[in-house]
Amino acid sequence: MYTRLSEEEKTEIWRAVAAGESLRSISRRLSRSTWAIRWLVNRAGGFAPRPRVRSALRLSLDEREEISRGLVAGDTFCSIAERLGRAASTVSREVAVNGGRRRYRAHLADKRALEAMVRPKVSRFCSHPRLRAEVEARLERHYSPQQIAQSLRADYPQDPEMWVSHETIYTSLFVQGRGALRKELHRCLRTGRAVRRPHSKQPTAKGKLGAMVMISERPAEAEDRAVPGHWEGDLIMGSACKSAIGTLVERSTRFVMLLHLPDGHNAEQVRVAMQRKIMRLPAELRRSLTWDQGRRWPTPPGSPWTPASRSTSATLAAPGSADRMRTPTGSCVSTSPRPRISRCSAPRTSTASQLS
Repeated sequence: MYTRLSEEEKTEIWRAVAAGESLRSISRRLSRSTWAIRWLVNRAGGFAPRPRVRSALRLSLDEREEISRGLVAGDTFCSIAERLGRAASTVSREVAVNGGRRRYRAHLADKRALEAMVRPKVSRFCSHPRLRAEVEARLERHYSPQQIAQSLRADYPQDPEMWVSHETIYTSLFVQGRGALRKELHRCLRTGRAVRRPHSKQPTAKGKLGAMVMISERPAEAEDRAVPGHWEGDLIMGSACKSAIGTLVERSTRFVMLLHLPDGHNAEQVRVAMQRKIMRLPAELRRSLTWDQGRRWPTPPGSPWTPASRSTSATLAAPGSADRMRTPTGSCVSTSPRPRISRCSAPRTSTASQLS
């Protein structure tokens, strides 16, 4: 027989989701169906609800249970109020709105009080239709929420009413009941998802490589980006991770070269494509190559982390550019012809310098 998720279970689910635990793992640990947990997370758009804080002026569950015991014993409202240190009118009103002396139940009264505490704030997009129209137009042009937030401040520097944070945009797209923006606009996001995914992940040994050359061991001249010839590489995965395009970004100029991988993207196939591409360059532009190993750049503990430039410069152009997303999520990139991939290779100096 199915029973509803308790408040303790909901709290544990949101804690585990924020920690990066998979829904299937949470389901096994709590002995609950994955469907029920997924429904809870999807209904909130992946946003954990804010904990409700009960004011000291409001009756607590313990006080309501004391009221219930006093009613069973036949005590007057005045005597119950005196024990609680409350006004008799507070006790009288509490009992009257929750069924009277015969039907009063402490847990039901407390549940109704918690539900009545919810006072949903009017969305910023509902109260500012001009801002809403501008955000929807930019989402349809495939701006990311971060780009929208930054570009609105740049376009309307003297009009704070036209400013909005990217989190407000995500909330309006993902959370049911706060959807001031058109629901279908979530398809314009780079991921196409309608649910917030946690950024944190639980540690796992999956995908870790042994005997890696650490990023701290590359030449010192690569750190300040002053000397060209130091490259960073990564893969842009296609639909269901069955296809990929390789990216090589020069750290100094931010010049991007794309690797055509029509036959697969295992280590040997990527090595051959990379060697074929990079050997066309002069020797002075082939100094070092740092390859992204997956979760983060391999840096030994205690050493400063060096930000990479390959992700933003390889996939983003300037806000509003028509070619901003050349490899949309869900596409099969192995079917893209080599000439088309070659045309996409270009310097991304302005955008990369802003975002890296």
